[in-house]
Amino acid sequence: MLWANSHPSMRKELAAGWLPAQLAVADPMKPTIRPHHRSHLAFRRAIGLASCAGLALTLVTACSGSASPQQDATEQSTTVESPGEQDAHDAAEPASDASETAARTPRIAIAYDGGVQVRDATSLDLVADIPLDGFLRLNPAGDERHVLVTIAETGFQLLDLGVWAVGHGDHDHYFAADPVLTDILFPAGRPGHAVPHDGATALFDDSTGGVTVLDQAELAEGDHAIVRQYTSPAAHHGVAVVLPDGTLVVSNGTEEGRTGIFAFDSADTQIVESDECPGLHGEAVSAGEAVTFGCSDGVLIYRDGTVVKAFAPDEGGATSAMAGTESSPIALGNYNIEGADPSEPARVALVDTVAGTERSLEVPAAFNSFGMSRLDDGSGVILGTDGALHVIDVDAGAVSASHPVIDPWEIPEEWTDPSPKMKVLDGMVYVTDAANSSLVVVDPVTGDIWKTVDLGVVPGEIAGVSGQGPASHSHTEEDHDHDHDHDHDHEDA
Repeated sequence: MLWANSHPSMRKELAAGWLPAQLAVADPMKPTIRPHHRSHLAFRRAIGLASCAGLALTLVTACSGSASPQQDATEQSTTVESPGEQDAHDAAEPASDASETAARTPRIAIAYDGGVQVRDATSLDLVADIPLDGFLRLNPAGDERHVLVTIAETGFQLLDLGVWAVGHGDHDHYFAADPVLTDILFPAGRPGHAVPHDGATALFDDSTGGVTVLDQAELAEGDHAIVRQYTSPAAHHGVAVVLPDGTLVVSNGTEEGRTGIFAFDSADTQIVESDECPGLHGEAVSAGEAVTFGCSDGVLIYRDGTVVKAFAPDEGGATSAMAGTESSPIALGNYNIEGADPSEPARVALVDTVAGTERSLEVPAAFNSFGMSRLDDGSGVILGTDGALHVIDVDAGAVSASHPVIDPWEIPEEWTDPSPKMKVLDGMVYVTDAANSSLVVVDPVTGDIWKTVDLGVVPGEIAGVSGQGPASHSHTEEDHDHDHDHDHDHEDA
């Protein structure tokens, strides 16, 4: 079966100098910005795809490495050995050991104790197995090409999954090469949350309360991708989000706990402050650039320069993980009532970011923060301890479908212990089955198990990219020769 015909994302037709500067010492109450970087980022967002033609001119040095030996040449790739005749290859010839593919080549990264596996998201073939010691977390970098690997007491290291796109007029050309763990590291003493949104990714260092904002289009340029920095008044396990207009929304707290948020505009001026979110943890962005944060007594909503508190419908109702989508004003969250009887039904929180209200919905089984996400149509989805994928109609406030996927499981006492996790990518849900060391791919619309593969390792966290990411200007032969020789106060990540 051809992936283009079977995969939901292919059922639709394919759509036919900055200057370096040193960062100023951060005011503990105010973000510091490189002004030229801020304008550069805004300019790139404004021109959008118009930059693709220029990008193509640099692709000769874009990426070295070879295509996956598991790729099916007839279905997915054709090796480019020389420039084409008066077509896109004249301007977009990749390095000789890369391959041009017939379509996007989405890839999945799976962390385990000892490294990171990279697999083709369509065939599930192993593309690379990168050895790496320590407890590893995987974060989306936001550019659909890279993943940020969280390495304890070190920082966020850039993993290039080796798939990208180059625009050429009214269409794109797609390329693939070997994945590589680059030398690019964004240091953090205690790396915490990484939040990508609309071209910018905010990294939080729990050891200092520091925020580093990256321009996703410049990730492969290392420090040059840093466009903004902020230092919180005190170190804490925090989080930050950057909105398209340059607003920086960041948590406030201490080592003892989080209490609320600050928001700064693109000119570094504080917009608003709130201390109405005890135990702040978990964030999401919904339609209209509404940002929600979980609290021990409800949810805090930042929207258009104002803050609204949506109180939990039950006393002691807490939210500590959230999932949002730009296609819906309803944010999804976990929902736990302090002191509740364990036999009580599991619930989710549904937060109306326009009305500023929160309600809870009973769901068939318990879940953890690694098993909650959103589908392309805005529906919520959770992976229950009953082993089923439960789809939630957030508008109707109802569970619309339940699909058995894996065996029943239990939420571990330590959030770092192996447990099932999931990733939504190109219309499919990728579920790691830690108990059986496997990966299961399910169509959330029909409930059909699309594919299953034995991983040969106990899977940890999972991330993925669509292959629509940018070409890199610094992915060189040296990168491929590179020797491949956080602290949470509750179960949610």
